[in-house]
Amino acid sequence: MLTIAGGGHVTAARDPVVFNRALREFVAGAPRGRTWTRAMKRPRRALFISSPIGLGHAQRDLAIARELRKLQPDLAIDWFTVEPAATYLEREGERLHPITRRLANESRHFEQVAGEHDLSAFFALRTMDEIMSHNFMTFVDLMEAEHYDLVIGDEAWDVDYHYHENPELKRQPYVFLTDFVGCLPMEEGNEREAALCADRNADDLEHVARYPYLRDTAIFVGNREDVTEQTFGPGLPVIREWTDRNFCYCGYCLPFDPRALADTERLRAQHGYRSDEKIAIAAIGGTSTGAHLLQRIAAAFPRMKRELPELRLILVTGPRLSTDAFEPMPGLEVRPYVHNLYEHLACCDLALVQGGLSTTMELVATRRPFLSFPLQRHFEQCVHVRKRLANYAADCSMDYAATLDPDAVARRALAAMHEPVCYRPVETDGAARAALRIAQVLDNRGWAR
Repeated sequence: MLTIAGGGHVTAARDPVVFNRALREFVAGAPRGRTWTRAMKRPRRALFISSPIGLGHAQRDLAIARELRKLQPDLAIDWFTVEPAATYLEREGERLHPITRRLANESRHFEQVAGEHDLSAFFALRTMDEIMSHNFMTFVDLMEAEHYDLVIGDEAWDVDYHYHENPELKRQPYVFLTDFVGCLPMEEGNEREAALCADRNADDLEHVARYPYLRDTAIFVGNREDVTEQTFGPGLPVIREWTDRNFCYCGYCLPFDPRALADTERLRAQHGYRSDEKIAIAAIGGTSTGAHLLQRIAAAFPRMKRELPELRLILVTGPRLSTDAFEPMPGLEVRPYVHNLYEHLACCDLALVQGGLSTTMELVATRRPFLSFPLQRHFEQCVHVRKRLANYAADCSMDYAATLDPDAVARRALAAMHEPVCYRPVETDGAARAALRIAQVLDNRGWAR
């Protein structure tokens, strides 16, 4: 007999992890045989959980992992993620744990709830309980079957939430990373959204206050001034002040050294771009939520090419969007996937991108002209990312509604191509700083005198 003290009604929904584990234990029958390895015979291992929504997380996480290996050469790293991040990591020679084949795909959920260049990121997060509990159960199965010295979670919301709801399941040090703090309401006058956002934020704050030891360290991938000074909601703390008390700052984590990409002529020759042509690249990241944006840009291309005959436009649809959706036209090239796209962006004459953090920050670091089109109602892109870009004098965002007029898009794009770039430099040691903090958790000597 299992009693859920303080559980209330609908235990399967309110406490899905304990319910699922109890149910499985009841119906599973006799346990199967397993192997236990003596502690001093175990190799040092870390599990890196990388958010699969887009490719930016995987790229920065790999940069952190490579820096961590410099500090801890004997540390083996397994990866816990799904497509499209999984394919990228495997192509880079990383080991994806086989159990990840059981994971539900978060990107598919976000695509299903998105509209035309419109995605309420908050409600998308709020309606993925089934995915989060499923993936956490898979994670717990792995933790019980194998030994890891460390778990690193880059926006691993499923693990972080259910760890705080089930703290007894934590088995080893846990490091949490994120590049934004706080869900924010986006619809003016929508009292329901505002109340639910505040409630979600309050839940997160209560988790951290009650179980501060669950996160052995929490790293904000950015700087203090990148955190908004809004509150978490009525009667709740200012987000930046709370972040100061509960996170350390490592600066932005670039997946490359901008100095290595400074020779644009060499890059253009390497990637097949002629010196007598102007290259514009339109990209939407690793999900298909930007499909409508690419269609709008393609519709504006004939007008752009009339003004600039040497212009060549490359549409990068990403791994989850078919290239067949675009009509062929002279000067237009459609590619499904470009590995390490930042190398191509570093030598282009103009980039037209969605409003995600990774691609825009890579463009700032390589000092390329660009326009970004944040997804409507996406609080991270519309608020957190834009604030950060403004800190680098690089908020080059454009309202998606303006793309309904192809002439307006063409005019603004051509103007941006010729505007001087005055961005502030992006720090280049973020991945190394993050790796050092993670290594300090492994060493566990911060208390020594």
